[in-house]
Amino acid sequence: MLIKRKSIEADANLKSGPGKKSTAADKSKPAAKPRKVKFAPVTLSEQFGVRYLHFGTEWVQGAMRISKPDWIELEYAQQMMAWMLFNEQPQHIVQLGLGTGSLTKFSYKWFREARITAVDLNPSVITICETMFKLPPNDERLSVIEIDALEYVNDPANLGRIDALQVDVYDATARGPVLDTPEFYQSCAACLTPNGIMTVNLFGDHPSYARNLSAMHFAFDTVISLPEVHDGNVIAIAFNSTPTLDIAALYERAAQITATTKLPAKSWVNGIKAWQAQQ
Repeated sequence: MLIKRKSIEADANLKSGPGKKSTAADKSKPAAKPRKVKFAPVTLSEQFGVRYLHFGTEWVQGAMRISKPDWIELEYAQQMMAWMLFNEQPQHIVQLGLGTGSLTKFSYKWFREARITAVDLNPSVITICETMFKLPPNDERLSVIEIDALEYVNDPANLGRIDALQVDVYDATARGPVLDTPEFYQSCAACLTPNGIMTVNLFGDHPSYARNLSAMHFAFDTVISLPEVHDGNVIAIAFNSTPTLDIAALYERAAQITATTKLPAKSWVNGIKAWQAQQ
């Protein structure tokens, strides 16, 4: 059953209870203490040398090849790094929604001059990433923060400070981002540098897809959608400033990325080229 933003986590954060609106009488009462956040259970599975993260359902929230813990296993997650085509030397990379930490670990390994920040509201996800998914401890470059992604992007201290923002905020239903409003994406854009780039994991065959794209177009100059992969994942690339899409130069950059990291960057350029042809 697909319920828009009515997961265990979302309902637990509504002070007045699930689906209940505040009334004038409610406003006159003393403010109630916030409820404790309830999360879906964090569960694991393994198959053919790959360890998967779940939130108590069959939906996969992330994966790690046990023999290659710093590799990005899933194709859609690899595409989340497509901002690399446009920025070779980011200073600050932020991940909203830790998952198995694959993007965070990859960024930490390959961008040694950058600060890497990962944000997740669920302390169990952070703990299991440290114990079961080889997430390195925090240091002068890496910060893993237990905080709501919305609170993070609305913090004035983060305005204009992020070069690459990777957004993958899903709950137990795993069918659409739990943060999908124009206001959220405006806050994301405000946290980026003028030439900053955001990548977002969307679900192409779900009603949330059009809603998210519309909200991103409201907040960003340009939004590119890569071709669908897996069982419906679509990665959107959002730019604070409209990029120059020199396809030949992008293929050259893709070859450099693949030679260095083994990521299939040529396919990202193929997707951008296909998107460009449809405009």
